[in-house]
Amino acid sequence: MEHFKVIIVEDVPLELKGTEGIFKTDIPEAEIIGTAASEPEYWKLMRNQRPDLVLLDLGLGGSTTVGVEICRHTKEQHPDVKVLIFTGEILNEKLWVDVLDAGCDGIILKSGELLTRGDVASCMDGKKLVFNQPILEKIVARFKRSVNKEIVRQEAIVDYEIDEYDERFLRHLALGYTKEQIASLRGMPFGVKSLEKRQNELVQKLFPDGTGGYGVNATRLVVKAIEVGIIDVDNLRPDDE
Repeated sequence: MEHFKVIIVEDVPLELKGTEGIFKTDIPEAEIIGTAASEPEYWKLMRNQRPDLVLLDLGLGGSTTVGVEICRHTKEQHPDVKVLIFTGEILNEKLWVDVLDAGCDGIILKSGELLTRGDVASCMDGKKLVFNQPILEKIVARFKRSVNKEIVRQEAIVDYEIDEYDERFLRHLALGYTKEQIASLRGMPFGVKSLEKRQNELVQKLFPDGTGGYGVNATRLVVKAIEVGIIDVDNLRPDDE
C-alpha cells in the first residue's frame, strides 16, 4: 500500500484516539492530515488540503444525517476522494442504505474486528463496497432470507397453479385496489366480471380442503396468499396504470 493522506471525522475524543492508534500502529502508510469533530471543521480542513481517504463517523453531535450529507457532498465535489464509513450505528440499517446511496466506498461497523489494515487497503486499491465482518454477517443473513422467501414464492406459484394474472390480481387486491381499478390496469385483459370469476377460482385453488363453511372475501383470500408465500408483503408494488 502506497503512502496516502487521510482525514478522520469523529466527535468522540476517546474513539478518535483509538482510531488514530490503529493507523499509527497498523497502517503506517497513512498520513493523518487532520481530524474533525463537526461538519464545519471538516469543510475547513477540505479547503486547506485534499485527502485521499476520509474516514467518516456518521453520528456527529447527536445527528445521524450529518455524516450522510458530508459523504454525499464530498463525493459530488471530489469523486476521487474515497469515503470509508466507520460508525457505531450498528442497528440502523436505513442509515447504511442512505450512506451507500450517497456514494460511500464502504462501511465498517464499530464492533467485532473494528478497522483493519485489510479494509483500508481494499478501499485504497479501488474496491467498491468494503465491509467488515459484522456488517457482512448481517448482509448475508438478509440475503439468505430473501432468497429463501423467493424460493417459497416460486414453489407456491407452481403448487397452486398461479399464473401471471393471478399474481397481479392478488397483489393489487393486497394494495387495496378495487376490481374496477384492477380491470383498468394496463395489460390486464379482464373486465370486472372476469375478475370476479378469477377470484372464485383462486378461492378453490388456495382453499383446496374447503373454507370451513365460511365465505372467502378478498381480504381473506389475500391473507391466504400471503401465508402460503404467493405475495411478498415486503415487496408490494403496483403496476404502471
